[in-house]
Amino acid sequence: MMVLMLSCSKDIDALIEKGEFNKAERQINTLIGSGNLSESEIWDLTARKEIMDRIRLDFNKDLDDILPQIQKYYPDVKNSQLQAWEASCALEMRIIDGEKRYFYNAAPNLFRIDPEARAVKKEKDKSGPDSLDETLNRIIPKIVEEARKSGKNILDPVRMRLNYTVALKTDEIPAGEIVRCWMPFPREGHARQTSIKLISTSEKEYIIADKTHLQRSLYMEKETIAGEPTVFNIVFEISGHPEIYLLKEEDIKPYNKESELYREFTAERETHIIFTPEIKALSEKIVGDETNPLKIARKLFTYISDHYPWASALEYSTIPNIPSYVIENRSGDCGQVTLLLLTLCRYNGIPARWQSGWMLHPGEVNLHDWGELYFEGIGWVPVDQSFGRRHFSDPELDLFYLGGMDPYRLIVNDDYSTPLYPSKTWLRSETVDFQRGEMEWRGGNIYFNRWTRKMEVEYLESAEF
Repeated sequence: MMVLMLSCSKDIDALIEKGEFNKAERQINTLIGSGNLSESEIWDLTARKEIMDRIRLDFNKDLDDILPQIQKYYPDVKNSQLQAWEASCALEMRIIDGEKRYFYNAAPNLFRIDPEARAVKKEKDKSGPDSLDETLNRIIPKIVEEARKSGKNILDPVRMRLNYTVALKTDEIPAGEIVRCWMPFPREGHARQTSIKLISTSEKEYIIADKTHLQRSLYMEKETIAGEPTVFNIVFEISGHPEIYLLKEEDIKPYNKESELYREFTAERETHIIFTPEIKALSEKIVGDETNPLKIARKLFTYISDHYPWASALEYSTIPNIPSYVIENRSGDCGQVTLLLLTLCRYNGIPARWQSGWMLHPGEVNLHDWGELYFEGIGWVPVDQSFGRRHFSDPELDLFYLGGMDPYRLIVNDDYSTPLYPSKTWLRSETVDFQRGEMEWRGGNIYFNRWTRKMEVEYLESAEF
């Protein structure tokens, strides 16, 4: 039966890849209905059905839905132009059960990914720097100046109170059922994130995952009530410190390649840090015969920043290999380009690891991912590939986010795809990251479209940033 199940799973995966979801679901239902499968086999097949549902939610637009947004900038757009954008992956679509379906953010992403379309939009909108760029352009020179003066790597903090609420929509789950909820909670042990203080929780009983859990949560349960949303809330405070290393090539020592740290953080890691042929070819193109770790890191960071613009992302749980997706689609959001950088660094013998949580900048509060690189003689340093090059004339400002980090961060995760605590029974809504939170009940996972979230930030005490 095991051999048969493996063969059937491959057939089902092939159908999903081709967009033949109805056929895949019929095969899954037939297998489950046979009564010959184990609980784990049923779980795996049910998860495949859920992934197809998530893909349908991501690709929920047809041409009539997205065309008005495109015609705002290309009034006379032709089918040939649309097809060219589709072929280049600038206009993201999939064929699902014989129908062309567009990613729900396909139109906005077009004007982020395609250089010509981006220029057309910029000219028509007369757009300048956004509020985040204005904030970064203001604080980065101050952080670098203070680091140069003081010689310190960790600078004075910004104290923030975070009020986070998630709410299951009314009557999504029958009344009287217990909803299990995991909410993001700050990681301890970082010089960049100190003085963590829990202020309040909506439920009297809760569980905070200990330091051994690299994706850290605060867990609560609550009974649903008919006609009311099921609301969970936490309030906590953190101090976020700027961290900066003014990296110099002469300070970098040879790696101890026999160390446990080196072996762990230069290794491949399922499913997203894999040294695929695409990764090897891209590395050869960018790195060439360079051997200095800092020069390699700078080449990789600069190339990704210049060639893979930010774009709104598919749900990570639906992407088999994220770096390959970025290379193929020529764009990526924060976590996607981070995983591309980490994979390329590891392939080139530079230890690299994941970090994520939230960005908490005034006027720009959102989910965010970044990472850390290890340089012998320096230690672990932060890197934010998505924030990328800042286009200052001073190289230490321009490459601030390769070795530097601003104070407006919430660190929740020091790894990706690690178990939550207590264990989740059903397939996670987010199988890679953990920022929004997770919900489930005895009947299954509760996906993101069934609940809302809100993060409020109060800036209590602030350094001069």
